[in-house]
Amino acid sequence: MNDTESLKLPSLVPGKPFSALAGLVAAATGLGMGELLSTVSTSLTSPVIGVGNRAVDLAPRPVKEFAISTFGTKDKRALLIGMAVAIALFAAVMGLVTRRRPRLAVAGLAGFGALGFIATVTGRATSTISGLPSIIAAVIAIAALLVMTRRPASASTNGTEAPLTDPVWSRIEGVLSAERAQAEPLTQVVDRRRFLALGGFTAAAIAFGGSARIITTRAGNAARRAVGSLPGVRQPLPPIPASAGVVELATANPYITPNKDFYRIDTALVVPKVSVESWELTIDGMVGTPRTYTYEDILAMDLIEQDITLTCVSNEVGGILMGNARWLGIPLQKLLDDAGVDPAATQIMGHSVDGWSAGFPIAALKKSAALLAVGMNGEALPFDHGYPARLVVPGIYGYASATKWLKRIELTTMEKGNGYWVPRGYAKKAPIKMGSRIDVPRGLSTVPAGKNAIAGVAWSQTVGIGRVEVKVDAGQWQEAELSEEVSIDTWRQWKLEWDAPTGQHEITVRCFDRDGRLQTEERVAPLPNGATGWHQVVVFVS
Repeated sequence: MNDTESLKLPSLVPGKPFSALAGLVAAATGLGMGELLSTVSTSLTSPVIGVGNRAVDLAPRPVKEFAISTFGTKDKRALLIGMAVAIALFAAVMGLVTRRRPRLAVAGLAGFGALGFIATVTGRATSTISGLPSIIAAVIAIAALLVMTRRPASASTNGTEAPLTDPVWSRIEGVLSAERAQAEPLTQVVDRRRFLALGGFTAAAIAFGGSARIITTRAGNAARRAVGSLPGVRQPLPPIPASAGVVELATANPYITPNKDFYRIDTALVVPKVSVESWELTIDGMVGTPRTYTYEDILAMDLIEQDITLTCVSNEVGGILMGNARWLGIPLQKLLDDAGVDPAATQIMGHSVDGWSAGFPIAALKKSAALLAVGMNGEALPFDHGYPARLVVPGIYGYASATKWLKRIELTTMEKGNGYWVPRGYAKKAPIKMGSRIDVPRGLSTVPAGKNAIAGVAWSQTVGIGRVEVKVDAGQWQEAELSEEVSIDTWRQWKLEWDAPTGQHEITVRCFDRDGRLQTEERVAPLPNGATGWHQVVVFVS
C-alpha cells in the first residue's frame, strides 16, 4: 500500500439522511436571505409571499371554498404551513439528487427561484425588481448545497457506490491544488464541521431575516399609527343603548364586535405596507372632475359615524364570518358628488394597493349610505382591516364592495369592469341575504334541564329585521324578544326563554324583515352569491 492509498478516507458525501438534510439547510439559507432582502425596501417581495399570493390568485374556486370552509380566518396560516411543507419536501429531494445528479439539483433550485420570480412579477408586484429576492435566494441556496455536498471526483463511497465524476464537481474541486488535497485531505469530520458551520449561518440568516421583518413591520406600524390618529367626530352617534343587546350571557356575541375579534377574510398573505405620508386616494373614470385626496385631506372633512354589519359571502348558515362595528369616515356619495359622476356610469370599482379590486352597482347607494372609512370602533382602522382607508358598503357582501387598503375609486359600467372574484366564478351582484343565527346554546352542547335562554342574531341590511321566531323539535313557532334596532344596517340580537326538558332537541330559527318577507328556508351553499337556509342546532339536556 503506497502513501496515497493510505490517505484514502470515507466519502465526503455521507448517506442519504445527510444529503436530504443538506437540501433542507440550503433551501432555508436561501429563503432566509431572501426574506432579509425583502425587508430592505417595500419594492421587494419575499419569495414565499410572492409565490403564496400567486397561488391564492390562481387557485380554482373549489380550492378556495375548501380553504375558507375548513380553516376560516386561519386560511392564510394554513396556506403558509402547506407551502413550508412543500418547500421542505422539494429541498430534501434536491439534496438526495445531488448524490448522483448534481447538475439536475442545481437546475431544480434554479427553476424554483425562477418560479418565485415569475410568480411575483406576474402577480401583484408593482415592478420587476420585486422578484429580485427570489433570484438571490435561489443563488444562495445553490451555493450552500454545493458547499455542503462537494466531494473530490476520485472519492469513493466505501465501495458501496461508484465514484462520481460529474464535471460540475470537477470544476468546483479544481480550485484546490493536488498538493493541498494531499496535504489537507477533507475528511468526513471536516465535512460535518462545514455542514454545522453553514447550518449555524442558516439559523442566523433565518433569525435575522425574521427579526428584520418583525422590527421593520412594527416600526412602520408605529410610525403610521402615530400619523393616523383620528380627529374628533363633529356629529358623533349616541352611545349604543343597553337595549341593543338583550343577551346577557358570556357565551353570546356582543352587539359591537371588538376589533381584535372581527373576522378577516382577504387575499393578502402579508398586510400591505401603506405610509400615510405618501398615500393618496384617486377618484376617476367616468367622472367630470377626477379628484385626488391625501390622508390629511380626508381627516379634514366632516367625518361621520355609522354602525354597519359586514358579512363574508363564504359564511355558511350559522357561520361566524360576520361582525358589527361602528365605522368612522366620509359618505362615499359626497366624494362622488364632488367628482361629478357621469350619468352613464353604473358601477363603483374599488382598487387596493395590492392589486385587489371589487365592484358594486351605484344603485346600492340609494338604499343606504356607504362610507370611505378611516376608523373602526373608536380608533384608526387596524392594519388587518384596511388602514389607512377602506370602503364599507351596507347590504353588499365584502367580496364585491369592501376594498381594503384603498387607493383608487373608479367609476365605470357593470359591463366593462369586473372585480377580483367575478372572473373566478363569483356572482357579479352580491346583495347580502337575510339571515339568522343561533349563538346560545351552541350546537352539540349540553345544558341543564329547566330554564335556559335560546339567543342569537338576525340581519336584513338596508331593510331591517321585523320578527324572529324559534321552534324546538316539531313544536310551534314562538316569537323571540328583539333588541332595540340601532340601525337597519346592523344585526339585531334576539332571545327566547326555554323550559328545557331532558333529552336531545333540535332548535331552529327563522326571521322576517320589516316588509314582512320570510327568510328563505331552502339550503343553498355560500358560493357564488351567499348561503341561505334556516339555522338549526342539536343540543342535549341533562
